[in-house]
Amino acid sequence: MIFITLGSQKFQFNRLLQAVDELIEKGVIDDEVFAQVGYSDYEPKHFEYKQFLDREEFAAQEGKCNILITHGGTGAIIGAVKKGKKVIAVPRLAKYDEHVDDHQLQLIAQFKGQNLICGLEDASELEEGLKFVKEHDFDEYQSNTKTIIDSIERFIEG
Repeated sequence: MIFITLGSQKFQFNRLLQAVDELIEKGVIDDEVFAQVGYSDYEPKHFEYKQFLDREEFAAQEGKCNILITHGGTGAIIGAVKKGKKVIAVPRLAKYDEHVDDHQLQLIAQFKGQNLICGLEDASELEEGLKFVKEHDFDEYQSNTKTIIDSIERFIEG
């Protein structure tokens, strides 16, 4: 099952939803697909969706999926990789009024460089991304929270 989550910020990401619809129509995607579409106004034709999910609904959809497709939001990416999900991240871009700037390109590049996700630069690469995640083994996410806390404690202790 593929779960698409587009976050809760007030930006649309119609381009990504349209790309998924097109791949389903072409028969490239034959998995069940469910999307949390957020503020997008594109209405998917070939998969189920809901504008927003509560925590329980989100956890249920994420739990069922083996592939998670998302925007370049840190929270969505980290949440999924912590659960061992195969993640495809596509950046929201300012030129399409999907965000105020293109910082998601850098975030995605960082996660991709650590072999944690399949990071794409554009929704047009989605077909290749789906093939890649089905064959690729990603590294396990390692939290650095303890390292940061230890560093802060050492600083405070002087």
